[in-house]
Amino acid sequence: MKKILLPTDFSENSWNAISYALQLFKDDICIFYLVHTYTPIVYDAGYVALSPSQLDLANIVRDQAVESLKLIEKKIQETFNNPKHAFDSNAVFNTLNLEVEELVKEKQIDYVVMGTKGATGAKEVLFGSNTVHVFKHVKCPVLAIPDNFKFETTLNILFPTDYEIEYTNKQVKPLIELSKNQNSKVHVLNVSYGKDLTKEQESNRTKLGTLLKDCTTNFHSVKSQEVTKAISDFQSKTQIDLLVMINNKHSFFENLFFKSTISQIGFHLSVPFLVIPAKSKKKRVIAM
Repeated sequence: MKKILLPTDFSENSWNAISYALQLFKDDICIFYLVHTYTPIVYDAGYVALSPSQLDLANIVRDQAVESLKLIEKKIQETFNNPKHAFDSNAVFNTLNLEVEELVKEKQIDYVVMGTKGATGAKEVLFGSNTVHVFKHVKCPVLAIPDNFKFETTLNILFPTDYEIEYTNKQVKPLIELSKNQNSKVHVLNVSYGKDLTKEQESNRTKLGTLLKDCTTNFHSVKSQEVTKAISDFQSKTQIDLLVMINNKHSFFENLFFKSTISQIGFHLSVPFLVIPAKSKKKRVIAM
């Protein structure tokens, strides 16, 4: 059974992400965790106890959130009515980022699926601060759905890479799953700055090809081009329905999304974006 976490703020953006997830995993037995977090304005983290008036307001906000979650569940049943899907809804007094991190650990979540719009609603900012935080810190695949993007039954998947990662089955598993389930083609795009691949990169490329052997895969190479431009140019020539990257520390993903260029790709990217976490550190075995 797949465990999917669906954060919601009751906006159209978050409903669009929920709809996408329900269609993407329609053939899988799943439990979807719908979660809404709330922190009333009067809440001050510096205080251990809340006053009676603050507690009253918190309860009102929670009750409204619980009712809104019930309406979402009703809408899901009326729209999709999938017997393979079960739901667990909760309104929680917490920040979104902390709650998502805690639930991923507690429930052993397989995917987080969420909308991408920032708090300001500015159209040029695709990834809001919450989404970027989840990308960076949550230890499971995170799928971010742009506003108004509609689900496609067959996906063209773009997987940019610099081949600096020694790929593992765990990392590539979500990519393989989505490719097989949706009868999709995977486009592996290597972007370099004019240099030939090192022996290590060649080895990683070969291993990636082996891991993707059961998928329909095309390998592409672009030299002497910025990553953001290469992604944008590829999308303009080939219809891409999903962008997938591995969040590997010190790789081009980190440079691309957690430094100055985040707004650049945010402006051009208009398709769902799946971020797969980097491989966990291996535990050291101490010989006795």
